[in-house]
Amino acid sequence: MHARAPFCAVTSAAVLTAALVLHGVATCVFAAERQLHRYGEVAISPDGSRIVAIESTDPVVDGDRARSDLVIRYVAAAKPVVVALPCAPDPECEPSFPTWSPDGKRLVFVLKSPKSTHRAVYDVDADGGNLRRVLDFDGTLVAPRFSKSGRLAVLATAGAHKEIGATQPGAPIVGVIGTDTDEQRIAIVGDDGSVTYASPPDLFVYEYDWRPDGGFVGTAAHGNGDDNWWIARLYAFDGGARAREIYKPADAQMQIANPRVAPSGAYVAFIGGLMSDFGSTGGDVYTVPLGPGTANAATDVTPGFDASATSLAWNCATSDSATLDLTVLRGSAVALYGWTPGMQTAPAERTSFGETTAGNFSRACSGDGAVAFVRQSFETPPEIYVLTNAPHATPVQITHENDGLAPATQARSLAWTSGGATVHGWLLAPPHADVTKKHPLILEVHGGPAAATTPRFIGRGTERDLLRAGYYLFLPNPRGSFGNGERFTRGNVKDFGYGDLRDDLAGIDAAEKVAPIDEARLGITGGSYGGYMSMWTVTQTHRFKAAVAQAGISDWISYYGENGIDQWMIPYFGASAYDDPAVYRKSSPIEFIKNVRTPTLILVGERDVECPAPQSEEFWHALDTLGVATQLVIYAGEGHGLRQPKDRADATQRAIAWFDRYLLGTAQ
Repeated sequence: MHARAPFCAVTSAAVLTAALVLHGVATCVFAAERQLHRYGEVAISPDGSRIVAIESTDPVVDGDRARSDLVIRYVAAAKPVVVALPCAPDPECEPSFPTWSPDGKRLVFVLKSPKSTHRAVYDVDADGGNLRRVLDFDGTLVAPRFSKSGRLAVLATAGAHKEIGATQPGAPIVGVIGTDTDEQRIAIVGDDGSVTYASPPDLFVYEYDWRPDGGFVGTAAHGNGDDNWWIARLYAFDGGARAREIYKPADAQMQIANPRVAPSGAYVAFIGGLMSDFGSTGGDVYTVPLGPGTANAATDVTPGFDASATSLAWNCATSDSATLDLTVLRGSAVALYGWTPGMQTAPAERTSFGETTAGNFSRACSGDGAVAFVRQSFETPPEIYVLTNAPHATPVQITHENDGLAPATQARSLAWTSGGATVHGWLLAPPHADVTKKHPLILEVHGGPAAATTPRFIGRGTERDLLRAGYYLFLPNPRGSFGNGERFTRGNVKDFGYGDLRDDLAGIDAAEKVAPIDEARLGITGGSYGGYMSMWTVTQTHRFKAAVAQAGISDWISYYGENGIDQWMIPYFGASAYDDPAVYRKSSPIEFIKNVRTPTLILVGERDVECPAPQSEEFWHALDTLGVATQLVIYAGEGHGLRQPKDRADATQRAIAWFDRYLLGTAQ
């Protein structure tokens, strides 16, 4: 298989200097092109003077791995100091979770060394000097957090069988199944490198926070950590063997995330709502008292909110004046809201970031209480910004690593009406598109379904290469997405594939009214729930002439027994597949498989826990048997989402070649 010539064509933004061969397909190197500098986790020091971030730059050649650096910058000068990691420059030397001590004199982070099952916690001075290892651990370590007194805790999984999280590649399915599960526990790290567990061994802790009295609050569940996040409860932890339940959602359609203890210690705030994935957070904001005898006494402080809260953080003021910051997605815009306990008022908007993405927020605890974050849009590359707590303050750009980097697209925000609701999405045009000619369009359906597409600068990957090849991209947020409140997020419960497909098709109609889209050359793609929707859509309409389904779901009945996260399905389907098979069948692509005419490429990871490979194999087998053009690629050792650069590059090349063949008529 090979990429057609226009994919390697010379453009105003790049000069072709070489073509490499990767997995038998051509890969282009653009020597004159600057690569995107990316910012991951960000943390601002308590006094607001320094910012630390995990940073990387896209590699020049597809298939290469980007190196991650731990970079400290002074806010006043933004001069970078790259911490000398003991395993650098190996690109598999991966720092994560940078966290400042309360006095701001030191910084800790977790380090994953190449080809090692161990994790370590390292300590470094605020200026990047005097690196020392404070904990070596046989297992996984995530989310270090300091108490106000300077004690350090971390979530630790001793002898982990796999990386934590259902999106990570699963362990081999061999031997006696279901008898040996990982246990992630809160652990206090001693000055001597010892570990003292502060949560019991029979609870898998997902997220946690210190209490002022030295205890903890966290979300946790018994049993398999991959599967049971959807039924997690809120607990208070007072010691290694003691856990007190303080909140259990009464509604199965409510998951809890982001617990944050108020500085007074009187209660905890969290986000509650219908969420289909751990880490993809959205919903209303709730508070629960922490005193004895207050279990299940939760208060929704954002009832009827027509937006989705996506993260929470208390400011670092005294207990009497503490306020809660909410990051909010409303429609296509992101904003920072503030809420003051005891005021009996709804959260109020503090700062609007408009139609951009602002994330990775971190607040300073003294001075003006500045907030550091990463901001980007489809046309503006990511950089670190700081926003002070002063009235009417505007964000100040701190970094300039991507100055002058040309965008890969011209983006347009769209809103349309479907099913009585206003739906939002994004239309991305090829750079310098010739509007006198009709162009092919790819519908890209996001995963989740409880998630949302928000603006992000497009670097290396399938989207950039499709845009360069002349495709328009359409990225809708149909019912089931975050951004329009809980009622909208719950809009596809017991209705997968029906209302959300109507929203997507109505969005394409809206796009065709404002852009030169060729209705005869429509394609569809997506991963996870987007992979399911790609499979589903081609069974419901012949409007699309090519499809690329990544990590999809073809049969909800068989999927229920194959996946490692079946607990997520109950809130959406209302019952198990054994108790109500009809509701599962009505949304299963395999039930309508004889309707398919659309050529479909199918991509999946061999060890996908969330959307197991047999689901893709079942869809491919049916299409192959029925004589529909199809191809299945299973990537060895990969999980939910491809992590190896060579596999991502291969998937990109295959997807583009597939669309080229069936939308542009390129011979192969």
